[in-house]
Amino acid sequence: MTGTSEMNESPRSGSDAGDWLDALLARDGREHRAGYLDDDGFTARVMAALPSPAAALPAWRKPAVAGLWAVAGIGISFALPGTVSDVAHEVMRLILAQRVSASGLGAAFVALVASAWAAAALVLRTD
Repeated sequence: MTGTSEMNESPRSGSDAGDWLDALLARDGREHRAGYLDDDGFTARVMAALPSPAAALPAWRKPAVAGLWAVAGIGISFALPGTVSDVAHEVMRLILAQRVSASGLGAAFVALVASAWAAAALVLRTD
């Protein structure tokens, strides 16, 4: 492939951000496109020895799987509204049962700021 100096000199922002990578990949592909590795028919023999997909699966399997997914979808659609409501009520009960204090709010603020700084450091790292 190419050296790291070419990648470091390429632009990484704006509308040309992906163009440098596309150019490097295209050039690397042109370099190795002509290289063919002869396997003396090994790949063809392996593919011929594999069973055909239609012979491996029974004919009733596809409709049965579709039916099971349909039954599961219907069951989830009936259970989901009640479950969402129950979970929302429990979450609100847990949140409202907590005492609100200045130290608790300060700790939450510090945690949010620390996570924002960590996310920014992760995104902006150069290595």
